Amino acid sequence: MQLHTIDTGLFKLDGGAMFGVVPKTMWQKLNPPDENNMCTWAMRSLLIEDNNKLILIDNGIGNKQDEKFFSHYYLHGNDTLASSLAKKGFHADDITDVILTHLHFDHCGGSVKRDGEQLVTAFKNANYWSNTQHWQTATKPNDREKASFLRDNILPIQESGQLLFVDEHLDQFPVNIQIRNVFGHTEAMMLPEVVYKGKTIVFMADLLPSAAHIPVPYVMAYDMFPLTTLHEKKSFLNEAATNEYVLFFQHDPTIECCDVQLTEKGVRLKSSFPLAAL
Repeated sequence: MQLHTIDTGLFKLDGGAMFGVVPKTMWQKLNPPDENNMCTWAMRSLLIEDNNKLILIDNGIGNKQDEKFFSHYYLHGNDTLASSLAKKGFHADDITDVILTHLHFDHCGGSVKRDGEQLVTAFKNANYWSNTQHWQTATKPNDREKASFLRDNILPIQESGQLLFVDEHLDQFPVNIQIRNVFGHTEAMMLPEVVYKGKTIVFMADLLPSAAHIPVPYVMAYDMFPLTTLHEKKSFLNEAATNEYVLFFQHDPTIECCDVQLTEKGVRLKSSFPLAAL
């Protein structure tokens, strides 16, 4: 097995929304905002080579939305999904499986592309993996969350016939990947786990969007059920510290991976490092 970091670009989100009830006087030291209170975040994916499988976990925001949409998120940086795959010697057509942690636009937007007037899947040879509970939430969203679930990112996957649900097709799911489901950020978000070079690597998605979110009260205002997130984080972080897991961050602008340790103040960052250092 070989793991690769795939950078799909940077974007900006409101700092207050990203840190919830934590005062700006505290969080601005962790991710300094611009004059509009916007902080820079990564959209980092993970590519897994495993025998005859090439598995991509999430795929960024994509490029098919209109100028007005992108004006809210200030996309910047030199990396794209296609260029990052190419740097590793791969093309979208090589991907055999796309695991979608959840269907918010900054995680699944690269799943679908425009081909003239049509919307088609960007990974034509891949199975796309979700689960039935989350799919129902994304396709029949509540009023608070529906702005994050864009139909153009989601429905073409089902229409293509490439959509599979982990809970219905586990026999076809990549054998060396385990899925941990969490429910605070959105219904049934999936956190993939792999054992790599003797370490358990956990793709954190939006349970822990960055290393700055390790303290338990640092919960995003975007989360549907913040108290559930709080309990899920506390339980997971204690497990991660005890078992020396490696946490892979999707949104941290500078830190790819870290491990954590138990301290008198709770679980805290132990060390940070790039994935390639493993």
